[in-house]
Amino acid sequence: MGNTVAREDFEWVYTDQPHADRRKEILAKHPEIKALMKPDYNLIWVVVLMVLAQLTAFYLVKDLDWKWVIFWAYVFGSCISHSMTLAIHEISHNSAFGNSKAMWNRWFGIFANLPLGLPYSISFKRYHMDHHRYLGGDGIDVDIPTNFEGWFFCTRFRKFIWIVLQPFFYAIRPLCINPKPITRLEIINLLAQFSFDVVIYYLWGIKSTFYMLAGSVLGLGLHPISGHFIAEHYMFLKGHETYSYYGPLNLLTFNVGYHNEHHDFPNIPGKSLPLVKKIAAEYYDNLPQYNSWIKVLYDFVMDDTISPYSRMKRQLKGEVKQD
Repeated sequence: MGNTVAREDFEWVYTDQPHADRRKEILAKHPEIKALMKPDYNLIWVVVLMVLAQLTAFYLVKDLDWKWVIFWAYVFGSCISHSMTLAIHEISHNSAFGNSKAMWNRWFGIFANLPLGLPYSISFKRYHMDHHRYLGGDGIDVDIPTNFEGWFFCTRFRKFIWIVLQPFFYAIRPLCINPKPITRLEIINLLAQFSFDVVIYYLWGIKSTFYMLAGSVLGLGLHPISGHFIAEHYMFLKGHETYSYYGPLNLLTFNVGYHNEHHDFPNIPGKSLPLVKKIAAEYYDNLPQYNSWIKVLYDFVMDDTISPYSRMKRQLKGEVKQD
């Protein structure tokens, strides 16, 4: 239980991320993939229905016993909340309204953010674009854990706690690694979210408010869907930086499991990523892949050679452009 993992630093690499070169190769061989680079308008209606589902749940839990509020927050609210963060991920790539209506996507992201209880959408978009442009970039990509996380969460028990506390690390890490000045849209996101939370509390009370916030925290912590946080880029196999997951939870997560495909083609909505894999099967079928996010979580905790340090990291050169 107390075994210390062997890794003591990140895996520093001195090559560019593989996604840009693979994208060029695939497009040269399969130009028909360009036809998939268009908005997914169904995403709009799915998000609206998810917001309505959570509003209905807020109303239904307002008079329940606390044990049932907590139960439903984990069993139902956490799934919707985590799924909504991945809808926001889609929206951050302008998948709802297209690149020509970028601001429509930003406003829609603020709307999708409401049932999460905590402002998230606008800041996520700013940092997530850096993650795609500068994957593993030291001091830029805040998806990379801090040195403290790698050093401290180095036993099975501590790694388990690290998974439970994932939402807190994702919130705090940008302030430590790559703080950015707050923008007008972030202030609007904050004010809209705070106003929504106050209205929920005024209408339906503390239990509905707790359900909303607890669902978000629980859904992003020790939860089967949270396996994607580790599955996407943690180096279970040396030399492989990005991994795809092809299991059933893609149905709840807008196909975020198709992660090699997503990094190769970030402007293709999640709905179409299975088709990318089918068209360019010769590029993806032989890459390392998962079929269970739960097993990823288990292996991360129990494998003493894996820790938050198990990431590829790059020292960026030249001009760095950030949102």
